[in-house]
This record gives sequence, structure tokens and C-alpha cells, in this order.
Amino acid sequence: MKLEGALYPWRFRVVIALLAIMVGAICWRIIDLQVVDRDFLKGQGDARSLRHIPIPAHRGLITDRNGEPLAVSTPVTTLWANPKEMQASKDRWPQLAAALGQNPQQLTERLTQQASKEFIYLVRGLTPEQGQHVLDLKVPGVYGLEEFRRFYPAGDVTAHMVGFTDLDDHGREGVELAYDEWLAGVPGKRQVIKDRRGRLIKDIQVTKNAKAGKTLALSIDLRLQYLATRELRNAIAEQDAKAGSLVIMDVKTGEVLAMVNQPTYNPNNRRSMFPAAMRNRAIIDVFEPGSTVKPISMSAALESGRWKPTDKVEVYPGSLQIGRYTIKDVSKSEGPILDLTGILINSSNVGMSKIAFDIGGEAIYRVMSQVGLGQYTGLGFPGERVGNLPNHREWRKAETATLSYGYGVSVTALQLVHAYAALANDGKMVPLSILKVDKAPEAVQAIPKETAETIQGMLQQVIEAPRGVFRAQVPFYHVAGKSGTARKATVGSKGYTENAYRSLFAGFGPMSDPRYAIVVVIDEPGKGGYFGGLVSAPVFSKVMSGTLRLMNVPPDNLPPPAPVEQSQVNAAAAAKGGRG
Repeated sequence: MKLEGALYPWRFRVVIALLAIMVGAICWRIIDLQVVDRDFLKGQGDARSLRHIPIPAHRGLITDRNGEPLAVSTPVTTLWANPKEMQASKDRWPQLAAALGQNPQQLTERLTQQASKEFIYLVRGLTPEQGQHVLDLKVPGVYGLEEFRRFYPAGDVTAHMVGFTDLDDHGREGVELAYDEWLAGVPGKRQVIKDRRGRLIKDIQVTKNAKAGKTLALSIDLRLQYLATRELRNAIAEQDAKAGSLVIMDVKTGEVLAMVNQPTYNPNNRRSMFPAAMRNRAIIDVFEPGSTVKPISMSAALESGRWKPTDKVEVYPGSLQIGRYTIKDVSKSEGPILDLTGILINSSNVGMSKIAFDIGGEAIYRVMSQVGLGQYTGLGFPGERVGNLPNHREWRKAETATLSYGYGVSVTALQLVHAYAALANDGKMVPLSILKVDKAPEAVQAIPKETAETIQGMLQQVIEAPRGVFRAQVPFYHVAGKSGTARKATVGSKGYTENAYRSLFAGFGPMSDPRYAIVVVIDEPGKGGYFGGLVSAPVFSKVMSGTLRLMNVPPDNLPPPAPVEQSQVNAAAAAKGGRG
């Protein structure tokens, strides 16, 4: 007993010491966490309650060359839900469905199936007023996000050029895709405190301001875009055609002033969109240009020095046999012998082929390449196709002939208008642009100036001569151009589709100072013929007339003033004397 009594004070002291050490350790830990290493607890707390909410960036404005808006961003509200949290308030679901305009049964099934998830979209793109109306119901688990939605004021008129964005405001077609980084901007961040259910408790601060996207001014003129759309749509309807394209270009600056296609689509309402309508045919569809390339082949002949405009070619009897192939003239020529201008006016395949045999296929290939046929345009437009300009090691007669009158080569409407712009610009090529150009870029002399000027005069006669394409004439203006008709190649196999044609017309004006080049392509016209001079030439006439009027170009083909008879002069003089 004495031994146990002697040890008791020692045990007591040990226990007291241990308790003191524990209290000291706890006190030190409290001091350490609250004073010395306070960032740890703060970080743990922030990790459970502090959140960064993205601030959406305002996407850049897209305008036409005159500042008219083509694509704008408007604020919208997106509603999302936490299905796991919403399971406790199922009695509120019918009320929520009514506010969203959704079927109550379908919404119930959706929330039940995804009960384990913590995030689903309820609806996107509501107006701020609609979104706030739903949020005011205070249904547990329903939250809102601020976003932007793209709106296109011109609708289907500029759809192929401007393109559209997806639900996340990323570019998916057209300029929206090509210049997505320029337009997108940089999202910001906002620091907030949320509770464990994800509800917003406090808005602390903006940690990073959103940086809006940059404005993009396109080269197109919305007035010309409307004009081209109207005339092309009317032509497609009148001809019961499958499709069509039309491009207007400024030959001095290289700007694309209008680019339209039919069929088209409305980017503001994508429920009725189908792939064929979304295709920008002017830069994606390739075709054999037919007789529209004869002026370029003729340029090669004049440039060679072996031919002059007054030289004659025998075209009788309107056909030419080359091995197994027979080259034919579609229409009867005005005579058995034609000069070079007559070959273009009569669109003689035989005459063009004989000239091509003399200068060789390589010479024609070189000039076509210099004016951009079968070459990349450099626009960087999504889906653009290059086409095909064949270059043979040995040019046989059949290959040389077909190339000279537009077969065996495939181009886009944009390439063709670029080539005609070079003819109109005294042989100088300027880079194409779909953005507004403040200063005319440097030009490259693709065709000698004298040759280009000669071709301009010949193409003016193609329209104004008695046997010319009179349907392409423009009242009060001298213009130049060439029609073309090309058979459609069968997709996936050699040969051509029966009774399937493309009707073409390419031209420029006014001839006093050529400024605008236009190409019209009508795909598979079904009524009243299919020749380019019959189908596409009237569209060219209307669009060129409207373009020159809208751009305030003075007429260069006004009729001479009516002669004043002597009797009228005497009567006017007598009347003046009587008043005196």
C-alpha cells in the first residue's frame, strides 16, 4: 500500500503534463492556422464556396462596306438545372414546364432520367425578360446564365457570305468561321460565393474584364447584295432552274461587292436548313466554263503575235473532225470565213480550235493560269475549291481544242469573275478581297495592256453587234461580255448528263472606264432553253444596270439629241421678238 501511495502523485503529474501538452498543441495549432498559416483554411473554405463565373464576351460586329450591320450579338438568358437538387421539389415541375412552354410529362421524364446529374440545360437563348420570368418562380435547382446570341439583320440575303455561329457562339460557316478569332473576343471572370447547393450568396468582384470582339467590315455592298439576290431569285423561278450563283467585283480594288447563291437559307431560323442550301456555290461548285473562256484563249492568240483581230479563219461547214471526235458550232455562222471578233460573236468552236492549233495548248494554259483559272484565290474562305487547269506534257489536238473553248478545265464563279476583271482592268490582276479595302492593292500585269484593250473592244461587239447577245445590253451604257453554255459532267463517272446544262454569262462595264465585273451562273434551267445568251444574259443586264445606277456611274451611251427643225427655230425667234 505504501508503494501504491508513493506512486500516485507521479501518475497524477504525468496525466496533468499530458493534458497540458495537448492543450498547448491545440492552442499552437489554432494559432498556426489562424495567424501563421491562415492561407490554408482560407483556401479550403474558398474551394468549397468561392467560385469564378465566366463573363461572356460580346462578339464583334460584322458590317457591309457602308457600315450596315450584317451580324450583331444580343444578350440572352440560358436556363440550366441541377436535377439532383430538383428531386426534392417535384410538385413545382408542372409550374416550371408551363413557364418554359414545354410538355410537363416530357420535362418530368427528363429530370427523372437525369436525377444523378448536377447540370443540364433547360432552354437556351431566351430573352432577358423571358429568362427572368422563369427565375422569379424560384424553383429550387433552376439557375440562369448570361450569354449572347447572334442575329443576322439581312437574313438569307447575306447567309452564304456571313455564315453563322453555333449555340456556344463559335463560328461555323462563312466569315463567322474564317475570322472567328478576330470576332470572338476574350471572356472575363467574376468572383462570387455560393453555398453547397450552388446558390449565389454574394457577388464579390470582377477579376477579369471581358474583352469584346473586333468589328469586321466586309467588302460587300448590301444594296448590291439585295439587287443580285432579287434578280437571281427571279431568274431561277422563271427558268425553273435547280440553282444559281452571281458575283459582282470591283475590278480596280479586287473587292467582292456581292456574292449570292440560290437556294439559300435564313441563319436566324435554322429549323428548315438543309445542306444543299448552305453551300456557297460561288466558291465551292466547280464547272466547265464553256465559251466564256474564249476571250482568254483569244488573248493568248493576240499575245503570241501570230494573230491580229482582222485575220480570217474558215469555219465552214461548222464542224471539224479530230480523230474520233467531232467539234461542232452550235449555231450557224454568218459566213464561211470569220475574223477574230466574228469568232467571238458567233461563238465558233471550230474557229477557236483552229487558232488554238496554231498557237498550241501551252500558250492558252499559260494565259489561263495568269488570270487565276484553276488557281487558289487566297481568300481563305471555308470550303473554297481550286478547280482544275490541266497541263499536259504533250498537247494533243483534242486537248488543245477543248481547252480553248472551255471544256476539260473546271473553275468556280469567283475565279471566272476574277479573270474577267483582269480583262476589264487593262490586263492587270489585283488580289481578291472579301474585306473592305481602303487602298487599292498593287496589281500584276497578267495580260499585256494592248491585248486587253483589244479584247475589251471585241467583247463590246459581242453584245452590240447585229448578231450579238442583245439581251445583255444595258440601257444608256456600253458594256462587254461573253455568254457560255456548258454540259454538266456526270458525278462519279466519265461523260455528261443528258439534257443537263449550265447557262453562263460574264461581262464588265462601263466601257468608258470599266469598273465592275459580273458573272452569272444558272444551273439546269428547265424552261425556254438553256443557252447562256438566252438565260443568263438578261440577269447580267439587270444587275449591271442596277449596279451602275446605285454606284452613280454616269452613262456613256446616251442617244444623240433630237435635231431641231428650222421652222421650230424661226417660230421661237418670232415669239421672242414679239415679246420684245
